[in-house]
Amino acid sequence: MKLPPYAQLLGVTLELVDDLPEIAMPFGHHVVGRPGFLQGGAIAGLLEVAAVAALRHALAGEDAARVKPINATVDFMRGGRDRVTRAAGTITRLGTRVATVSAIAWQDDRARPIAAARLNYLIERGEA
Repeated sequence: MKLPPYAQLLGVTLELVDDLPEIAMPFGHHVVGRPGFLQGGAIAGLLEVAAVAALRHALAGEDAARVKPINATVDFMRGGRDRVTRAAGTITRLGTRVATVSAIAWQDDRARPIAAARLNYLIERGEA
């Protein structure tokens, strides 16, 4: 699965966990905000990459489908510390033209997310 170019800038890796995409972002100088903490934009970017990965995974049989962001809302719940951060997206609605995806980011415990997002995407499907 091809990730967006921003994923390379964040240094993320894609893993399949229970056949669903999960994104891991290492801590480093490229994602630091205040000393010892992740920058909020890096967290939001990670959530978007996770949402796109979930959507691409669901559209795997539709190579011509293009996804374009409509809007995103991010809730920051706690500071991201100096360790690996993981994220995963869950599709809450996959329609003909619009998809809604929720994503969470966590560090040590998936049940204690550091941030969550709700994202809407326009889906442009290729000609059949």
